[in-house]
Amino acid sequence: MRASTQGYRFDWVLLPRGWAQDVEVRVDQAGMIVALGESVAAEPARRVRGYVVPGMPNAHSHAFQRALAGKTEFRAHAKDSFWTWRSAMYRLANRLDEEQMRIIATQAYVEMLKAGYTSVAEFHYLHRPREAELSSPPRSWQALGEAARDAGIGFTLLPTLYQHADFGAAPLRAEQRRFQLDSERFVEELERRIAAERRAGSATQRTGAAFHSLRAVDAGTLREVAARLRAIDPQMPVHVHVAEQALEVRACQRATGARPIELLLRTGALDDRWCLVHCTHANREELAAIASSGAVICIATTTEANLGDGFFDARAYARAGGRWCIGSDSHIGIDPSEELRWLEYEQRLRRRRRIALAGEEEPHVGTHLWRTAAQGGARALGQPVGEIAVGRRADWLVLDPDHPALAGASPQAALDHLVFGGGRAAIRDCVVAGQWVVADGRHALEQPSSGAFSALMQRLAAP
Repeated sequence: MRASTQGYRFDWVLLPRGWAQDVEVRVDQAGMIVALGESVAAEPARRVRGYVVPGMPNAHSHAFQRALAGKTEFRAHAKDSFWTWRSAMYRLANRLDEEQMRIIATQAYVEMLKAGYTSVAEFHYLHRPREAELSSPPRSWQALGEAARDAGIGFTLLPTLYQHADFGAAPLRAEQRRFQLDSERFVEELERRIAAERRAGSATQRTGAAFHSLRAVDAGTLREVAARLRAIDPQMPVHVHVAEQALEVRACQRATGARPIELLLRTGALDDRWCLVHCTHANREELAAIASSGAVICIATTTEANLGDGFFDARAYARAGGRWCIGSDSHIGIDPSEELRWLEYEQRLRRRRRIALAGEEEPHVGTHLWRTAAQGGARALGQPVGEIAVGRRADWLVLDPDHPALAGASPQAALDHLVFGGGRAAIRDCVVAGQWVVADGRHALEQPSSGAFSALMQRLAAP
């Protein structure tokens, strides 16, 4: 084994085949796992005490919305909904410059790492500067990449096509004009960015693409642009919001004669590179068709609950063989355990029974939820993460078995405690590409980042 690798010997580690004791891994200089077993090299290995689990990919983030969390929790209308919340979001979006986006994103990404997210897909549509021409490459894209590098989180940027205000190609409203890119410019900028990315050879950053929704991009344009993107990068991850709101479903039916997922399926674009965000109002036939396509669904439970969207039918989707992942979306909460707990509890409330999303193959619901979401998130981000295995990036968490939240827990029950027993504080260390970005519960940037973020929030709160 080459001396350029670093070895770690785990007390306990969750591998694809299950929990294993006293396992050594070797990580190369690019942060990739190159060997795994009882003893894989003569060089000394660093002993890692505790329970090691794969880091969680965050498959859906709007980083700038971290600045809105907690600020809309008051009665403003007789019928508060997603649509009234959206007005507040637009006001925030139109106040921020690129440096402010970087400050907010850095804070969000540090919080993600401390909570157990080791990578993030950034669904980004604030392309245009407030009072200037769009640069090449867009400065906001650069600002988000810098925030991810500074924080040390794995990063998939999803520049997002946003062209219309509603179904029927309605023109963008004034508060949405910052989001606009025409198809040609969108494809050109992505092609330029991907070429630069290939030259740089980053182990932790890559580029995908997104279509905001079928309200914002018509089905014909989506089909055409998706084909062009596939020619640039056949493995490019592609995301889209769909069927989040009941009103959205009805509006799509009125405008097109089809439900939004039905309309998306008709494009023929869906395959295993795609991630469909929300699908809250998918029917069982649509869920089965999504599962058959190989696409993954991203469920953002805390945001969907906060906005009153509805319950995703996770059990029906699981029975259809569907893949899924999680995202913190609007960052009402930044905690993968909370997303998973809410998802399980929603299914229990629907069924009025306990233990909804686990089975005979994995009776521990915490382990089942964590493993499934991590593997689905890896697919959604298009990154080699989600498992501790050879060929995967060295992204993992170390749980402290002596923390009160895990006291007395066997390794097999550790993720049950993490997800359902308030165990977030038991995350002692967080590793991305072999780098200890959180050690003993501390991130090197958390104090300067929180200081800059707090100062910015004060400025934004000023009249």
